[in-house]
Amino acid sequence: MLNRYPLWKYLLILIVLLVGLVYSLPNLFPEDPAVQISSTQGDSTIDDAQLDRLQQTLRDAGIEIKAIERDETRVLIRLDDPNHQLRTRDLAAEQLGDDYVVALNLAESTPDWLQGLAASPMTLGLDLRGGVHFLLEVDMEAALTQRLEVNASAIREQLRSERIRYRGTEIEDRTLSIAFGSEEDRDAARRLISREFPGFEYASEQQGRASLLVMTLTEQTVNEIQDYAINQNLTTLRNRVDELGVAEPLVQRQGPDRIVVELPGVQDTVAAKRVVGATANLEFRLEARPDTPDAETETFSFRNTPSRTADLMRDVIITGDSVSSASRSFDENGRPQVNINLDGTGGTLMNRATRTNIGRNMAVLFIEHKTRDRTVMEDGEPVVVREPYTERGIISLATIQSALGNSFRITGLDSPTEAADLALLLRSGSLAAPIYFVQERTIGPSLGAENIKRGILSVQIGLLLVVLFMLIRYKVFGIFANVALALNLTLLVAAMSLLGATLTLPGIAGIVLTLGMAVDANVLIFERIREELRGGLSVQQAIHAGYERAFSSIVDANITTLLVAVILFSIGTGPVKGFAVTLSLGILTSLFTALMVTRAMVNLSYGGKPVKKLWI
Repeated sequence: MLNRYPLWKYLLILIVLLVGLVYSLPNLFPEDPAVQISSTQGDSTIDDAQLDRLQQTLRDAGIEIKAIERDETRVLIRLDDPNHQLRTRDLAAEQLGDDYVVALNLAESTPDWLQGLAASPMTLGLDLRGGVHFLLEVDMEAALTQRLEVNASAIREQLRSERIRYRGTEIEDRTLSIAFGSEEDRDAARRLISREFPGFEYASEQQGRASLLVMTLTEQTVNEIQDYAINQNLTTLRNRVDELGVAEPLVQRQGPDRIVVELPGVQDTVAAKRVVGATANLEFRLEARPDTPDAETETFSFRNTPSRTADLMRDVIITGDSVSSASRSFDENGRPQVNINLDGTGGTLMNRATRTNIGRNMAVLFIEHKTRDRTVMEDGEPVVVREPYTERGIISLATIQSALGNSFRITGLDSPTEAADLALLLRSGSLAAPIYFVQERTIGPSLGAENIKRGILSVQIGLLLVVLFMLIRYKVFGIFANVALALNLTLLVAAMSLLGATLTLPGIAGIVLTLGMAVDANVLIFERIREELRGGLSVQQAIHAGYERAFSSIVDANITTLLVAVILFSIGTGPVKGFAVTLSLGILTSLFTALMVTRAMVNLSYGGKPVKKLWI
């Protein structure tokens, strides 16, 4: 019989629409402005007495608290008024002091029963929700120094293997100087080194009784090192942001030595800075023997007990760059540790070093590049300047019991949070050069709210115009098309929520475009039905022919647009990708609602019934 669906098709449509309705519902529950409080140690929270005093302080300031939630690591204070968010943060930070991190947040208000179904609202982009914007500067001079240190270590090993005696090495600016006891040793070293290290300009100098070989980086080598440093840092930062789980972040180069990082929806700048800006790395070194020359050793203090020191060899066995995977765990005493797996090269170097040094101590050196503010006088006025510095501390010094391979563990960490952060940094890769925060900006939700208002208004206007046109032009069939249009919007929102897609202003433009394109298929079908009626077919035959003969044209047109959207997604970045995702999902939901949902409504209304006239 014409214009009748089998029962399974009706059930399929009903199930899809119900699922779409459920997973689009979380978007009706706006996020609450909130303030999050956590310990700087990361593994404790404020006690009940402190929380009671803070509540009283907020009440005295006229701030209404919607709810307070707490777990083992944080306290979340939900507020009714977003205008009180900054004031609440300031009061909490003032009262709790430096032992706690107080950050702005946006807390989901999705009902528990929806959360139980894993339903969550769409993620909003930086332009809608607000978020964190960082401008980072790469320390290019440090990148050059690090490369010189690596070269110096390799040169020292090569000189020892060739039995060429040297007094010591020194790095200054972009120059590596090696001191020898005689000109013969210096000249022999120059012939050896110049073959292996072509990126230097070599010069021989005499300084008192010492014969110096001065190696200066060429301009071409400097440019190559700097390009490598910023590209490696870009890759590492992208990996770190991926570990944070931020949807559609932006990490890109700006100028010769700067990087822009944008994290939509993140307002906890402290946590973001701790992971994004951390420059922690590890070095594995052997402890120096008592008879080792001073030129080949360095003295470091222990990280947890600064009064205790140890002399380590200058030569580094491996660094954190050789780590292929890292995870946090706990030892048999419940203390945090990091399980390390090395890549092939790192495993070989570690095995070679430990196999020949059984019974000797090996240290794990923890290195952090930081900045500090210092007040200087300029023109008689105090000016605060930010200067970089490096902290190095031993976190573990243990005796080598047997040759190590690709897997081992690191202990001596302060807390589970520190172990988790270190594992994350080692997984995502170390930075090729230190980075420093030049600018940080939190884009507040007020600007995002204005963009959301305008975006919703554009959707409403577009929807209203389409609805009016379809009603006037196609009457009863226009009602079918408008119902399908509303369901299409519901399914599109549900699909974006399920996929975790980020909604941006270009994404809203994609939704508006989808609404316009969604009725194209209905227009083609309805016009085809009109033609068939004018051609003398019966009502049932005209409806059937209208849907069947318009099907191929509708599918071809939408597949063509879908291909364009896929190309946009593959070659685009940031907002372009957001637009492409919205457009692609909109095409798929439009095909479903136009070809199946409207057909189901038409079949239920007219299928198998004696109809003399269609209101179309």
